[in-house]
Amino acid sequence: MRIPKDKTAGLIIDMQERLFPFISGKEELVKNVQVLIEGLRILGIPLFVTEQYPQGLGSTIDSIASVTGGVERHVKTAFSCCDEPTFMEDLALSGRDYVLIAGIESHICVMQTALDMLAHGMHPVVVEDCVSSRHLNDKAVAIERMRRAGVIITTKESILFELLRYSGTENFKMISKLIK
Repeated sequence: MRIPKDKTAGLIIDMQERLFPFISGKEELVKNVQVLIEGLRILGIPLFVTEQYPQGLGSTIDSIASVTGGVERHVKTAFSCCDEPTFMEDLALSGRDYVLIAGIESHICVMQTALDMLAHGMHPVVVEDCVSSRHLNDKAVAIERMRRAGVIITTKESILFELLRYSGTENFKMISKLIK
């Protein structure tokens, strides 16, 4: 099954100031998430951003906030984004049922969101090189659990070119520059 661009949205989960410093591989993670976001913007794919209890965990880190532009932040206290009614309403209004998921932490908010999206009949797509946890074992176990449950697992480069579909276009040139 190919992932259709016109049915796809992006979701950046909880890349926040007070949690991010403790995340495994954080330097590589932030670069990968930036590339993913910039690629989704080139392709015209709508983007959603969440913040888990920002009073305690702070705002989205500057390096991610700077590439998300004016995207509204959905504040949540539930671990799963699906338990936040305004997020689910906005996602439903977008008409998109394939959701590319990036962010932290893989074994908590990312996994619970992906599993709940499956339960809602949606198609969660976890971008493996755009998620992490404080401990790599937690990430590995979460990825395996999500894969076994039916969540699609991919990488930023793979999904961007899958959504692009064709070479030789202006979008192809821009995305190729991002990936290098």
